[in-house]
Amino acid sequence: MTDWREHGVRIVHANELDPNTAQTPGMSRAAAITRARAGAEKIWAGTVTIHANAKTGAHHHGDLESIIYVVRGRARMRWGDHLEFTAEAGPGDFIYVPPFIPHQEINASREEPLDCVVVRSGQEPVVVNLDIAPAEPPEEVRWIDSIHR
Repeated sequence: MTDWREHGVRIVHANELDPNTAQTPGMSRAAAITRARAGAEKIWAGTVTIHANAKTGAHHHGDLESIIYVVRGRARMRWGDHLEFTAEAGPGDFIYVPPFIPHQEINASREEPLDCVVVRSGQEPVVVNLDIAPAEPPEEVRWIDSIHR
């Protein structure tokens, strides 16, 4: 019989987030749900803060899929081999980042911080920082899935 008291639901409080995780210039990541903190085996979750008028360096997360949920602020994403595509998301919006895709998170606000929750499909803290000369200007992409066309 499983001991649900010891192997059940875990709560990681806001003041218990771990900043000792892989970082990318321009953002601050903090881990919440990890193997060490919560016993997670297949997912990783944490927070990301990007200061007003700041942007991250270009990077990717290897074979991991990422979901970004915008809590506060305005996220501008750039992606592609030369960061040639762009789109924006606001509070309540979800962003999906496929494996290996070069991308950059940008805080579209000059005054307010951008706060997000990130969930990844694996435990490894894969962050591959890239040196990319971005295409200017990027092409704005408005993706509409086949159900809503």
